[in-house]
Amino acid sequence: MTHGLPEYPDNHNPDSTGISLRAENNIEGVRMSMALNYLDPVRHRLNLTVRAGVSVTKILFSGSRAVGVNVEVNTQSGSEEHEVRGSEIILRSGAVASTQLLMLSGVRPEHQLRPLNIPVLQHLPGVGQNMRDHPNLSVRFSAKDTLPEDTLGRRAVRLRYTAEGSSTPNDMILSPSSLNTVIPEGEDATHTIGCGLYLAQGSGELRLTSADPQAIPEMDYRYLQDPWDRRRMREVVRLTVQLLDDGAFGPWVDQRVTPTNEDLATDDALDAWMLRTVSTSYHISGTCKMGPDSDALAVVDQYCRVRGMQGLRVVDASVMPDVVRANTAATTIMIAERVADFIKAGR
Repeated sequence: MTHGLPEYPDNHNPDSTGISLRAENNIEGVRMSMALNYLDPVRHRLNLTVRAGVSVTKILFSGSRAVGVNVEVNTQSGSEEHEVRGSEIILRSGAVASTQLLMLSGVRPEHQLRPLNIPVLQHLPGVGQNMRDHPNLSVRFSAKDTLPEDTLGRRAVRLRYTAEGSSTPNDMILSPSSLNTVIPEGEDATHTIGCGLYLAQGSGELRLTSADPQAIPEMDYRYLQDPWDRRRMREVVRLTVQLLDDGAFGPWVDQRVTPTNEDLATDDALDAWMLRTVSTSYHISGTCKMGPDSDALAVVDQYCRVRGMQGLRVVDASVMPDVVRANTAATTIMIAERVADFIKAGR
């Protein structure tokens, strides 16, 4: 046990907590992608067509029933627009693009569509609301030359623990990493320990900026606006600093780069640093949340069918009522498998 944090080798046990190996979706170094596991084995089927260079720009409706999509096809001479028809339309473009497609097609809060001159087909106030994620902060340090050149080994462990006063187990995660894809201007390459808040109280919003399907939507994350979120993130940053200062890291850690001692001096100073540096974990979820009829922000029902519409489902991370306390890939796969069973059962 280190700093009161236990070692738990089986991180797949529902009761596991503490230090464990990081779950990796690979076999002998090969990432087990959905293309390898789900698509490649069925590419030969005559009822399956996969087209590259095709972008969906709008859902087509007949009344309240989805009957197809408009697509833009990239060709050597430019682009062409076509219609693709189907008995059921399933959006699975992720919590950003699926939500954007609904809004572009008139399924959205009325007050946000009218300024863009998009006709309102179905007023659903929850589309684009409840945007969830895992806010992440990076404690950076420089390493001594004695640090082994094993970048995979340095990111092979994780620490999961429960924040003080939290009723939600394992709402915090620490993840060592040596992947310096973005180095702040004026700084040398550093190593990082990511501090993740895996069940944030706050939520953000996704909004259209244009009726143009190619325009990037506005994403207002609203990270750390909630006092409880800031409190937990202060705790995890200070815990990470304590771990780096432990003598056990002496042979490898040269010095901490950020946050500085000045950033750590007071809660207000640390809050300012956190708000400057907080970033996404790329686990956007919840923008088309599932829920009962009594939930005004619910966009889909328990079968992932869009409320008030026929022949239209959303099947991706956007339907999660809240982001799970883990990477979102496995949960998204489970959602897709479950909906596949619903469709086969005629639900």
